[in-house]
Amino acid sequence: MLSFHTPLNILSAALLGLSLICGPLSMPLPAGAAPSSREQRMTPTVRAVSAVAPAVVNITTTLHQRRATSPFDYFFGLPEREYQSESIGSGVIIDGKQALVLTNAHVVNGANAISVRLLDGRTFDADVVGAEPDFDLAVLRLKNAGNLPSVRMGDSSDLMPGESVIAIGNPFGFSHTVTTGVISALDRSIKSDEGIITDLIQTDAAINPGNSGGPLLNILGELIGINTAIDARGEGIGFAIPVNKARAVVDAILEQGRVTPSWLGILGQDMDPRAARALGLPRPEGLLVTECPVKGEMKPGDVLLTLNGQQVTDRAAYLSLLRNRQPGESIRAEVARRGKTITLTLKTLPFSDKEAERLAERRWGVVPGKPAGLRGMGGLYIASVKASSPAERLGLRSGDILIALGGQRVSSTDDYRDAFRRNYLSRQLHVQIVRDRRVLQARMVL
Repeated sequence: MLSFHTPLNILSAALLGLSLICGPLSMPLPAGAAPSSREQRMTPTVRAVSAVAPAVVNITTTLHQRRATSPFDYFFGLPEREYQSESIGSGVIIDGKQALVLTNAHVVNGANAISVRLLDGRTFDADVVGAEPDFDLAVLRLKNAGNLPSVRMGDSSDLMPGESVIAIGNPFGFSHTVTTGVISALDRSIKSDEGIITDLIQTDAAINPGNSGGPLLNILGELIGINTAIDARGEGIGFAIPVNKARAVVDAILEQGRVTPSWLGILGQDMDPRAARALGLPRPEGLLVTECPVKGEMKPGDVLLTLNGQQVTDRAAYLSLLRNRQPGESIRAEVARRGKTITLTLKTLPFSDKEAERLAERRWGVVPGKPAGLRGMGGLYIASVKASSPAERLGLRSGDILIALGGQRVSSTDDYRDAFRRNYLSRQLHVQIVRDRRVLQARMVL
């Protein structure tokens, strides 16, 4: 039998003989010569990090807050207490000329002072241009700064699972830490304390506390996402907001100060077992459409089952799935209609201030007035209450001061409209008011 090792053995013997006659085949390197040049080690990852690192920033926020420990302290004249806390996060400069930094909203939420440090050691104070908690994005402007380095924007519409990515941030306060990985999945949705965040990039590049707000880059050094969350249940599961969504939020903040809330132009309620049986559904899940104030594809009697593949179990899930959508987005919906399941393509609509106030007056019966400015509590005067409305049945009246709706503090008409947008499908609403220097609370049935 032939052995494939024979030629190699003969060659080895020949080389050994040659080395005995002529000396070692490999000549020693000249003194001072490096085994490999720096240029040879400049991989695409190293080039991307070198290009972008100067635009990645460390963000430190300080919160000074004086507040009463409870709403009752104000009325009993008890002193307010002062609270101070600090947090550290990351960000990335997206416009060097205007000194604009993009980061997570939760990094700067409630901050009284914001300090931003660059890789070269320079430090600037910063103001919040705008923040959108529903999208977990915020735009900062550095004071007395200009002509700064900036990241090059990429495109998140053509990302590929398995594509190499790079994360840069400040985990646990360690400045400009680089981690690498791949895109694990796209279009992920995760639950947070605020609700459901949709359309996220999932990556196994290590993202730790302090990385929040930092950039996720492709191998070309282009910004493709903003790192925002990790899954505490396991390692190698991080999430980033796609840059295309972030760019749309930034544009809205710079143009109009905020993102216009969106909705599908429908009102509805949770399903119950009786309604599910009547409509031939296996489980009492979904949103039963009761009204369509805005004409569209949906009809009263439809049951909304899914949005972009995400299950709509009840009205809370429905609102969460819409919370970080912008007007004009297309959403694929599964709908139960007359015993059949159909698929519709719906467009999100702007939920304008005017529309929110009109529907709030119709559904709640409250016409808001001017801010009350109660120390430590804010508040909004009730201008009038509609006859035979839920508000009148509850006993609310003109001159009362609203301080909370659905667990959300109310200090302005913006707060009031926001509370309605979050609770317009609720069947019951927890209400807190101040009347004759007393805090009263009750549940309004809608």
